[in-house]
Amino acid sequence: VLSKATLSKHLFLTTVFLFGLVVSTVLCEVNTADSTSFNHQKSAASTSATCTNESQPHITDDTTSSHQSTNIMSTSSTTSKSYEQDGDEARQIAKYLPYFPFKGIPRFYDIGGFLEKPDVFQQIVDIFVSRYREIGIDSIAGLDARGFILGPPIALALRKPFLMMRKQGKMPNSISSDAYDTEYGKRSGLTVQRDKIKKGDRVLIIDDLVATGGTLSSAINLVHMLGGEVVECACVVELKMFVDPPEDTGLPSRSKLFKSHNINHVPVWGLISEDVLTVEASLPEGYVDDGEEH
Repeated sequence: VLSKATLSKHLFLTTVFLFGLVVSTVLCEVNTADSTSFNHQKSAASTSATCTNESQPHITDDTTSSHQSTNIMSTSSTTSKSYEQDGDEARQIAKYLPYFPFKGIPRFYDIGGFLEKPDVFQQIVDIFVSRYREIGIDSIAGLDARGFILGPPIALALRKPFLMMRKQGKMPNSISSDAYDTEYGKRSGLTVQRDKIKKGDRVLIIDDLVATGGTLSSAINLVHMLGGEVVECACVVELKMFVDPPEDTGLPSRSKLFKSHNINHVPVWGLISEDVLTVEASLPEGYVDDGEEH
């Protein structure tokens, strides 16, 4: 038989134990509730952040695209800018286009002047990319041979196929245009591979310079032969003196040539004209005009 003192002691210990158990249980429930609340808040914050990101422009994707453009020689923004012939940019670039007496021509403009200046070359590519980004083209055709230099970086920046228009006998499975005349003399027709242009394709033609328009007319005819449409012919330099010269000058007329081929509806654009091409090349002693034709 337990004494009253022993029973009181046991009763006190039992009470303390039960009280501790209740307190422990309550604290556990509070912690659980707090944890659940925190997780809900965290989830809500995450969802909110996700929604916020979705409502904003995809900066990461655009940045990645910009880096990709840089890697393929184009740093143009997605906003197109209108560039005028002989505008501020053209006048700056003209400083790197010296002229030589070559092929019997007093002023032969040499694109090698800007090709050795990466920043200037890049600027030209960017200008063309900006001009044709929104115009809607399916492919870019470069003319033998300088169009092979200018066309590929533009095509890469616009993510468009590049195709070559070459002299005869250079490519398999090709068709040829008729012979044509240039400011240098008579030329056999250009060629393009038959499977490169499909009916309805919108083609941009690229070359370094347009003068009498003979080479461009040949290229335009090739596109039409395969059922394509020429959106525009784009050149770094356009010699306006050949567009529609007075009869008494004896100069060939590009306008008349295009009209005779029924292609006078095709637009031609040049970034720089002879009006601002005033840099005469410094010729070494003993310079000889060893061009092909005179």
